[in-house]
Amino acid sequence: MTFTELNSVENYIIYQLSGVNLNNPDFSEPIQAFGASWKYKSSTDLKREINEVLVESEIRDALIRLNPDIQANRELADEVIYRLRAILISVNQVGLVRANEEFFAWLKGDKTMPFGENNRHVPVKLIDFHDLSNNSYIITNQFRIHHRETKIPDIVLLINGIPVVVGEVKTPIRPSVSWLDGAHEIHDIYENSVPQLFVPNILSFASEGRELFYGAVRTPLEYWSPWRLEDNEDLMIKQLGLGEISKEASDLLHPKRLLDIMQNFSLFASNKKKRRIKIICRYQQYEGANKIVKRVVEGRIKKGLIWHFQGSGKSLLMVYAAQKLRRATELKSPTVLVLVDRTDLDTQITGTFNAADIPNIETTDSISELQTLLTRDTRKIIISTIFKFKDAKPNMNTNENIIVLVDEAHRTQEGDLGRQMRAALPNAFLFGMTGTPVNKIERNTFWAFGAEEDQGGYLSRYTFQDSLRDEATLPLHFEPRLVDVHVDKETIDKAFEEFKENAALSDEEADALNKKSAKMAAFLKAPERVAKIVNDIATHFREKVAPHGFKAMIVTPDRYACAQYKEELDKHFSENASKVVISTSANDPLDFKQKWGVDKSQQEKITDEFNDANSELKFLIVTAKLLTGFDAPILQTMYLDKSLKDHTLMQAICRTNRIYPNKHFGRIVDYFGVFDNAARALEFDEESVKNIISNLSALRDELPDAMKSALSHFEGVDREQEGFEGLEAAQNAINTNEKKDAFAKDFKYLSKLWESLSPDHVLDIYNKDYKWLSQVYESVRPAVDNIGKLLWFTLGAKTTELIHENIHVGEIHHLDEYVLDENVIREIFENPNPENSKKLEKILIKRFKKRAGDPKFKKLSERLEELRDKAEKGLISSIEFVKELCKLAKETVQAEKELEQFIQEKTPQAALTELFLELKTNQTPAVVERIVADIDAIVRVVRFPGWQQSVAGEREVQKSLRKALLKYKLHKDQVLFDRAYAYIKEYY
Repeated sequence: MTFTELNSVENYIIYQLSGVNLNNPDFSEPIQAFGASWKYKSSTDLKREINEVLVESEIRDALIRLNPDIQANRELADEVIYRLRAILISVNQVGLVRANEEFFAWLKGDKTMPFGENNRHVPVKLIDFHDLSNNSYIITNQFRIHHRETKIPDIVLLINGIPVVVGEVKTPIRPSVSWLDGAHEIHDIYENSVPQLFVPNILSFASEGRELFYGAVRTPLEYWSPWRLEDNEDLMIKQLGLGEISKEASDLLHPKRLLDIMQNFSLFASNKKKRRIKIICRYQQYEGANKIVKRVVEGRIKKGLIWHFQGSGKSLLMVYAAQKLRRATELKSPTVLVLVDRTDLDTQITGTFNAADIPNIETTDSISELQTLLTRDTRKIIISTIFKFKDAKPNMNTNENIIVLVDEAHRTQEGDLGRQMRAALPNAFLFGMTGTPVNKIERNTFWAFGAEEDQGGYLSRYTFQDSLRDEATLPLHFEPRLVDVHVDKETIDKAFEEFKENAALSDEEADALNKKSAKMAAFLKAPERVAKIVNDIATHFREKVAPHGFKAMIVTPDRYACAQYKEELDKHFSENASKVVISTSANDPLDFKQKWGVDKSQQEKITDEFNDANSELKFLIVTAKLLTGFDAPILQTMYLDKSLKDHTLMQAICRTNRIYPNKHFGRIVDYFGVFDNAARALEFDEESVKNIISNLSALRDELPDAMKSALSHFEGVDREQEGFEGLEAAQNAINTNEKKDAFAKDFKYLSKLWESLSPDHVLDIYNKDYKWLSQVYESVRPAVDNIGKLLWFTLGAKTTELIHENIHVGEIHHLDEYVLDENVIREIFENPNPENSKKLEKILIKRFKKRAGDPKFKKLSERLEELRDKAEKGLISSIEFVKELCKLAKETVQAEKELEQFIQEKTPQAALTELFLELKTNQTPAVVERIVADIDAIVRVVRFPGWQQSVAGEREVQKSLRKALLKYKLHKDQVLFDRAYAYIKEYY
């Protein structure tokens, strides 16, 4: 028996969650779980039609069971179900995220109906969150659902008859197939084809038996996350695959966990483009927030220090914690005080709270306002700045249910601030958040926030290695540049001795620093030096950053240097390509203030423009602003020409480590010499920090071995041979799926190194071999519809550019020149030369790829795969192979002819006419031809290329179709509308 996605991963997950072994039902054991647990039920046993998302009998039972008013009048349940159906139908008009948000309000019990005495509105409960045994939990598989098309997701979990989780699994035995293939199917296919299924969705998951990732509706694949188990360091289990998946799936998909995620760890926010998005927690945010809540509810220990590495979602962790604390009934509506580390409230955390529409939020920028709110015992989420506590009076509020969440709790002031907060709020809980590890020498931080009971002083810890492993952040590469423009370290250190190092220098403080060290300032801003650096930046950006679609930040010594860099950069790029972001002071000259000063609203416009991939703005030039709390995933490279140390350095360089499509690392180009001694630059005691920065020289050392490994798959192949013969020889060397996948794995690693190093001259000696490997890789890469996303990736910008250069090793385009007809097939059949059969085999593969979506050609393609497997295993002779191949080729030619004839006959209008005649009833007007002409005319006006992939386009076409049907009083016929729309989508 072979291992398939059905009998291995799918059935294994079902077995782990329910105890039912579908491979061998005789050995099924019901799960002995405490509280709520999943019961398996075959999808054919669910009381629902193929076009129904909800199991309405289950929902009706739950409504009667959980709502006394409905129990007294059972017909009221149908009114609720009618409302739920309406939300499902609305998905085509309002979009999936808004429909999901509306359905969530019902699921969480936030909706009311006039079911009480005298039509009083009462909350309607669809789910019991307090006694989980009151709900029904069903796991099913092969859940057939029809909307625009029929789709069959692998695993669906239903609570009280409502599908809240969709899972897609893939084969565990091909290394090129990963969880990404399953996630792609959910995100790009199911969510578009059967969006109604995802309207009640808490989360979806995908697995191939090695890893399990999950995401919310409309979450791009790069933001799907793994689910980890707390303190799970058992690496051997991790390597065993299924054992670890079962733990993660059982933990993530436990009813209690799912309902907690739905209630407390799901947010609906508006992004920069004012689009509604859904955000659900990563496991480290879930764990960290729950540890805070647990500590507060228990009430024994009154503080905690949370270190989650920069870029891993600390702002959202604070939102989740605040939200759950406010909901905790044991805490009786607590006051949650969120303190940010800037002198104003313009921070990433404030923006996250506001974007997420969290209720009962107050922001205050003055100590008197803060004092008023606290003395009045305001029970809300209050956001203020940490510096307001410098002037706080003792015993401002002595309540027990005040929880203070302090952002960036590693500043040099935290000792005094910690004491002042304790004095002002003596009974409050105090939690410090930091994105950088805290040096053990900084006793103040541990005194203020760290509890002795916590191992290592941290309540929750998520390291750089953790964030890299989970792909929550990217690696950081640094490039030391231009040794001759680096600063004399001894001079700088001497100048800095006169100052107490401030972890958050303002623009003015940076200027003051340079005034105290005039020699250093003169050196840093010497026109010749600046010109040399900017020239290098321009070359580097054009070669290494721009081709990939990323952007950059230039960090200069002070505000006046920002202006200097801008004027120099304008000699290389258009004026619109860069913007300076600084604040000005009252003492600045008027012309400087007018030319360079940027206020809050201007800064917001600039950062929005920078985050827009299509804008002209490519560089931000800064000295102090935007080095902390600035989230721009498109920022990949930081050009650093300023002395930064410790926490400030860590925060600044981590602006570049955010996830973004096709971005593999963040890069820091060091002109100042900050990283000449990386260990000294990052003076933390934590061992894990030593690996935060990877040097490009280390990548150069890895290149020879990576190239050797990739070429090892083609021993004996003449790489000098050009044309079709050379390419075919290379393809024959990797002629099985196993060999192709092994090659793809090695080439993927080599390609990442190449893209990281390019255009380094170290690549020159490998250029020819790499170009050859790239073209072989591209020639064997599977069709898009059948892609293994782990290994068969899209080539990077530099690799693609290399392939498109004038010299072509493989001449791949010759593959298209072969004609396939009866004469060719007959000739091969009569002269069964292996070379000829190889050509025929390649022609068929090419033909099948072109029509990958057609079921008939998919079947033919599968037959070809079976035939090739038989030949590889020696189960048939070469003569039999050729004969079967020719038979398959004949059927392919015939299928192509039929398809061509069908396409010619099926003009859009002919297809619609055929549909109307098929569905015609006594009520349908006789003038079918005129109806079709009207629809055709209206749709042709509103459609545009690619409208099928656009929500706005689909909405416009649907509106036009309704309008056309309304004229003939056919607009209420939903079946006709759905079928007509499907035809329009296919033929227009």
